[in-house]
Amino acid sequence: MSRFAGLAILALSLLAAAQAAAVERLSGEQIRQLFEGNTVSGRYSGSNLPFSEYHHADGRASGHNRNVPNTDACWITTPDAVCYYYGPQEKRRTYCFTIETSGDLIVIRSRPSGRINGLARVEKGDPYGYAARKSDWVCDGLISQVPARSRLARR
Repeated sequence: MSRFAGLAILALSLLAAAQAAAVERLSGEQIRQLFEGNTVSGRYSGSNLPFSEYHHADGRASGHNRNVPNTDACWITTPDAVCYYYGPQEKRRTYCFTIETSGDLIVIRSRPSGRINGLARVEKGDPYGYAARKSDWVCDGLISQVPARSRLARR
């Protein structure tokens, strides 16, 4: 069996287990409490590529997506989701997700489609030292938190 097929079977097994067990959709505040100061690591559905991000209290997300190091990633929670944005304001890309838990498994669903974007686990603290690596960006427009950026809050 190929490595990809094995990982795909594992992901499907985890998903089936998550659906069979009690699944809880988290509020934005619950997501913030779970993610802040911790590392979320997993794999994207479809591509099976990895991601791993340490969630700083100041809104930065250090780590990598698809093995590409983050150079400008930021995160924030809304009342019912977590949103990430990448890039300077004029080219910013924003992605929002609802989060479901089943035991230690995190199911990440794209918002608003509800499609499963990935499966992950929360690792306590910063086990890979992402915060110690150079991360000199600031999260300047945390969507709805900055009054001058109110048009972003309507997206």
